[in-house]
Amino acid sequence: MNQSTVPLLQVKELRTCFPGFQQRVTAVDQVSFEIQPGEIFGLVGESGCGKSTTCRSVIRLFGGAAVEIAGGQILLEGQDLASLSNREMMAVRGEKLAMIFQDPMTALNPTMRIGDQIAEGLRRHRTLSRAELRQACIDLLRLVGVTSPEERLQAWPHEFSGGMRQRVLIAIALACRPRLLIADEPTTALDVTIQDQILKLLLRLRDETGMGVLLVTHDLGVVAQTCDRVAVMYAGKIVEIGSTRALFKRPMHPYTRALLAALPSHAGQRSKLKPIAGSPPNLAEPQQGCRFRPRCDFATEQCAQQEPSLREFGADHQSACIRQEELAW
Repeated sequence: MNQSTVPLLQVKELRTCFPGFQQRVTAVDQVSFEIQPGEIFGLVGESGCGKSTTCRSVIRLFGGAAVEIAGGQILLEGQDLASLSNREMMAVRGEKLAMIFQDPMTALNPTMRIGDQIAEGLRRHRTLSRAELRQACIDLLRLVGVTSPEERLQAWPHEFSGGMRQRVLIAIALACRPRLLIADEPTTALDVTIQDQILKLLLRLRDETGMGVLLVTHDLGVVAQTCDRVAVMYAGKIVEIGSTRALFKRPMHPYTRALLAALPSHAGQRSKLKPIAGSPPNLAEPQQGCRFRPRCDFATEQCAQQEPSLREFGADHQSACIRQEELAW
């Protein structure tokens, strides 16, 4: 990882809200983190915790939903994306940041050939002749490991396997060599073998291009294999953040510990996997105290009185638990 004194991305106290029947629902609540150039930063947590909404807030794409960025800053190389107009954001997407979406079958246009979909971003941001545009598309397919790229340019999305479609999405995202790549569960719909290939591809492309990567996943195994640092989200908030090594070696928050206990590699051969009891809170209802408290084995009465904030615990490691020193393991 190429560390820099100036972060590539700085998310500061981000709040993103959805309209509700009676009141707005805060899906992302005071979220802050940084990504350095060349760093793969993981965002992990259960479904519905706010991971994808955080990513869509950064790139400002919500699929037509009435979503509001209600507060905070999103600084990409010092430029606040939250303050840009829609037209200004269109110039940023593809050029400076790009996103790989979860489902490659729905993310690709079934009525357009693969080559035309890759060329779309290049036409918007680059001035290329027809021959140069075709060669650039061939080079991108070759970069992401698609065989016979000259012939595959004319193929339709349904003619590709799931793994190949995901590679095409990566090629589209990399077309203009963005500084930041957002990968939202890029391997969820793929089998284990293809998942491993895609993750190794992301690592190789990071090394070759120097781009930063925001990798969203619910799989801590993927985090361990890929990420330099990681933030754990629960009910719209970051509850722990730090280097991947520190977080796996010494998890500080009970939620992180519970996630790790559900991994076969951590449970051990003779131990049963321990599921996390209960369900995440309904964010449409007022929240008081620690949001993980109803599911936590270590909760006390004090946990119901105040919502803990992130506190330092060693170098590059923060946790939002009022008992973290007492429960350090």
